[in-house]
Amino acid sequence: MRTRSANGLSSRADGLEVERGSGGMVLTMRWPVRSGARLDAAMAIQLMELAQEAEDDDAVRLIALTGSGAWFCAGFEPDIDPRLVETFAALSKPTVGIINGAAVDEGFELAMALDIRVASPAARFALTQVSRGLIPVFGGTQRLPRIIGQTAALKAILTGEEIGAREALRLGLVTRLAPRAQALAKTASQMLDELSARGPIALKLAKEAVLKGADMTLPQGIRLEEDLYALLQTTADRAEGVRAFLEKRKPLFKGE
Repeated sequence: MRTRSANGLSSRADGLEVERGSGGMVLTMRWPVRSGARLDAAMAIQLMELAQEAEDDDAVRLIALTGSGAWFCAGFEPDIDPRLVETFAALSKPTVGIINGAAVDEGFELAMALDIRVASPAARFALTQVSRGLIPVFGGTQRLPRIIGQTAALKAILTGEEIGAREALRLGLVTRLAPRAQALAKTASQMLDELSARGPIALKLAKEAVLKGADMTLPQGIRLEEDLYALLQTTADRAEGVRAFLEKRKPLFKGE
């Protein structure tokens, strides 16, 4: 695992790079040059541990996940802990997928478990399990229709056809598309900076309202929104937001 300290120094082992800065934790899956970009059990365990560490650390306001080279992730090895994808899906803090290349099969399912996806023009997405007599088993059949609609999801799952980066943007699968591959780091950094500047409690509560509300009736969802809004009014961050607005300056949120 590679870690980067506050002074920018880093070391690497085991193929997973961890960088902290500006309130975020960025996890990079480093794929060996001469092997496939498939996630193995050891890296999966590290990812789950780091996701939980980020969830419990008040200094971390968001979590981002990306790959290396031409791949975001080509899939999972058979011995992967089945809790991996749901670990990321269950995080209360905002999560961002930085899709640098191909996200295929379980790699695509992992990307879908993240809240926002920023992509390179070289990114592509595919669920090819049906061609092997299988179906997605890490949430692909459930999340993809919720993101791009049932008809488009059925086409992607039943045919296994790739979804290119521009089509993914059109469908809403990708939130922001870098103008060129070399600009992905800048585009992703801008997105992370935007999120980090927001009130961390407001981000968590807004995410909770959207995700939980999807399984509620409209009146239930509105009640949830009202309850979370009332909870937010009791925080120091809310008071800081009001002061900053009145003083015409940027707020300094502390997550309190």
